[in-house]
Order: sequence, then C-alpha cells, then structure tokens
Amino acid sequence: MKEAKAISKYVRISPRKARLAAGIIRGLNVENAKLQLLYSHLRGGRLIKKTLDSAVANAETQLNLQRDKLFVKEVKVDEGPTHKRAKSKNRGGRVPVLKRTSHFTVVVAER
Repeated sequence: MKEAKAISKYVRISPRKARLAAGIIRGLNVENAKLQLLYSHLRGGRLIKKTLDSAVANAETQLNLQRDKLFVKEVKVDEGPTHKRAKSKNRGGRVPVLKRTSHFTVVVAER
C-alpha cells in the first residue's frame, strides 16, 4: 500500500486544541476530511487542512495516486517547544504564560 506523508512543525496552537480537529478526520476519505475541517469552527481545523492538502499533493506528484482513492490513514499531533513568557500582576508579582506549539503529521494512503 502506497502512502504519502506531510509534516508541519512549530505551529502556534496548543496540542490539546489541535487534537480535537485531528480526531474529526481520522479514517475518512480525503474529500470528506476536507469538508469536515472546512466547516468545523475549530482553529486547528484550518491548520491541519493545510497539512492535509500538502500530503495529498505529495501523493499526487510523487506517487502518481488519484485524489478520489485516498483516505486519511494517520493524523498525529505532537507537542512542540513551549515559549515561556510572564505577565505582571499586582504587588510586583508575576504569573507564567505558556505559549504552546504543535507538530502535525498527516499520512494519506490508497484504499
């Protein structure tokens, strides 16, 4: 079974939020997955859709696969590095602000 892969790294969204969008498309064919991501109101959906489009383009150009026969075999959202910031509070105090990043991996394969 031929499969194509695309990876997006250091995407500025929390992995927990992005995994909600990843769970929507797992196992669907490519066209249904794109529609699900397009009409879901999740910010992670837009970002994962870019990676899905890249994986489909890789499958078409490098492996000569047809778009209508592809399905989403695997979607992984891993945790990237965290940017640590601080916010000032009253009486000279500070509170940490963690700006999390994610790495997306999308694998599409032929049915």
